[in-house]
Amino acid sequence: MRLLNKEQHDYLLSILQGRYNAELAQMMNEKYGLSLTARQLSTYKKNHGLKSGLTGHFQKGHNPVNKGTKGLYNVGGNKTSFKKGQKAHNYKPIGYERIDRDGYVLVKVQDDGPWHKRWKHKHKIVWEETNGPIPSGHKLLFADRDKQNISLDNLILVSNKQMATLNKKGLISNVPDLTRTGVILADIYQKMSERKKAK
Repeated sequence: MRLLNKEQHDYLLSILQGRYNAELAQMMNEKYGLSLTARQLSTYKKNHGLKSGLTGHFQKGHNPVNKGTKGLYNVGGNKTSFKKGQKAHNYKPIGYERIDRDGYVLVKVQDDGPWHKRWKHKHKIVWEETNGPIPSGHKLLFADRDKQNISLDNLILVSNKQMATLNKKGLISNVPDLTRTGVILADIYQKMSERKKAK
């Protein structure tokens, strides 16, 4: 049990049933002062064959909240669907954070506009608050490969060329210092390649 010790594992078993991973992570973190994410617990549960009993499907006999309305089929809605000015039940306020399917933390920055205007990657916000806009042709690299470890010390600005070399040569590590060394090596590889082409 690398993620949890025996006491923590046993506690997880005691609170597992009927709870989603985000709630489990919060309870574990509050009790033991950890910083577990829902994704980490999901992986841990799969690796140890643990199930919470939640299927993500409605149970037989469940009445949906929109029963008796035509909101899904009537584009204009009806009198029993939404009142003027009423927010949707899944509305998230500005500043709300969530994790996307790729493991990145997203922050809601505004209510209006298309999806990519309303939500922004948190690591980009943190970087740009100190360093300004990310230059064209560049991206941010997580030094320890943890997309949820969002701190300036863990973010490295690299060019697209550097990133391509880092991936090609396998120079990105879980150890931050090794990744930073990998960026230096990527520059050296690029210069070597440029000299060969020049000859």
